[in-house]
Amino acid sequence: MCRLPLLAALLASAAGAQAPSPAHTAARPSFEGQVVYQVMPDRFADGNPANNASVNRSDPRAWHGGDLAGLTARLPYIQQLGATAVWLTPIYRQQAASSFDTAPYHGYWPADFRAVDPHFGTLADFGTFVKAAHGAGMRVVLDQVINHYGYEAGAVKAHPAWFNGPADCAATKNKDVDCPLAGLPDLRQANPEVRALLLGNADFWRGQGVDAFRYDAIKHVGGPFLNELLARDRAAGTWTLGEWYGADTGTVADWQRAGLDSLFLFSLQAAMQQSIMDGQGLSRVASVLTRQGELPRPGEVALFLDNHDVPRFAQGSLFEDQGQARTRYGLRALMTLRGVPVIWQGTEIAMRGGPDPDNRRDMRFEHAWTPAERQVFGTARDAIAVRKASRALSAGTQTLRPMPTRLEDDLLLLTREVPGERVLVAWHNGRARKTYSVRLSALGLKAGPQPVTRSLFAGQDARLSVSGGWLHLSLPGGDAAVFALKP
Repeated sequence: MCRLPLLAALLASAAGAQAPSPAHTAARPSFEGQVVYQVMPDRFADGNPANNASVNRSDPRAWHGGDLAGLTARLPYIQQLGATAVWLTPIYRQQAASSFDTAPYHGYWPADFRAVDPHFGTLADFGTFVKAAHGAGMRVVLDQVINHYGYEAGAVKAHPAWFNGPADCAATKNKDVDCPLAGLPDLRQANPEVRALLLGNADFWRGQGVDAFRYDAIKHVGGPFLNELLARDRAAGTWTLGEWYGADTGTVADWQRAGLDSLFLFSLQAAMQQSIMDGQGLSRVASVLTRQGELPRPGEVALFLDNHDVPRFAQGSLFEDQGQARTRYGLRALMTLRGVPVIWQGTEIAMRGGPDPDNRRDMRFEHAWTPAERQVFGTARDAIAVRKASRALSAGTQTLRPMPTRLEDDLLLLTREVPGERVLVAWHNGRARKTYSVRLSALGLKAGPQPVTRSLFAGQDARLSVSGGWLHLSLPGGDAAVFALKP
């Protein structure tokens, strides 16, 4: 959906005006070690042409025909990539009409929160998908809208007391919570009927087998209701992922303390875009990673290169081949970081696309790929496999190593570690292959002698050795590597 610019201040009413309820002391569910694949069903795969009413694939703002049957049929593809969880954008029944010449294909203009839109299929189709995903060992993450209804939803006229009107917006000091987001009918969660409706929605979809919720636009939802919702989620063992557009480390930390398991770390996504795709220096990434200690649960934070609300990562280069090469770098880099990687459909082949709706082009599969796209997919699949095979990369602690000032824009080093396993991660922003020698003491690193060791990533000519108190690295230009490091 369209987003408003982020306001700089973190709203106390949304991020924790109330102390966590007793349920917040329960053991939290965890997604650490998972790799999430994000799908917008309408733009993924068409499995049932019979539900293609109003489909016009030549119009980027129209329905395109993707559905739950198509997604279920393509689960082997997601499994082949290596993802362990699937996040679906909303599948609710949407408003029937278009608004602003745009159909509600994206799912964020709901009319009925407990029914599946006919364009996507039926509730039984969703049950088939959940059963297939669970059978393949994958968790299901469902997008939940808790801030608004669609512009043309029948509830707007049927239940006017459910919504904040112009007078409420004019009178409030908390414009983000009590005023419409992009003009959408703004739910008044303090209304007992609205509260019961939204809490019941979470229970309903849990009952359909959903393992986790991604909560949309949490910046615009009041804190008291969110506290209650999240306490119920935790008591039920449901993992929660919130979207606060533009969130930095401090915002993520505040929300984790307030009860959410995870948020998207937008500041890291922006830094990776600038550093990896735009070539502006790795010090931008390092400045975000230095704040990791502020996070109550760093292993749960959602990490991403792009999603359905921002331009495609590969779009950052004017040249397609360069965008593909740097996406391979970005995917490898993403898989070395502590947190929960989230891959937006098509990023694994470096799909291009500008702002919404261009970033929501129809997914293309193997039969339509170019050789270069196959290479990007191979890199993504291998990077995920390496991460999953390493306990240190999946769930280890993360320590950013200090770099000499002269190297900080071209070289970033960090270690990931669990008892019995330690790896060294190296991101290299130099344009060409280069060899670096850095004193272990300067890195705050202790390591015994180690012969030449190759990167864990397949098909990558990157090498490490340790001798005489020095770390030696030979790295290709514009890439991220990871090495097993001896104690």
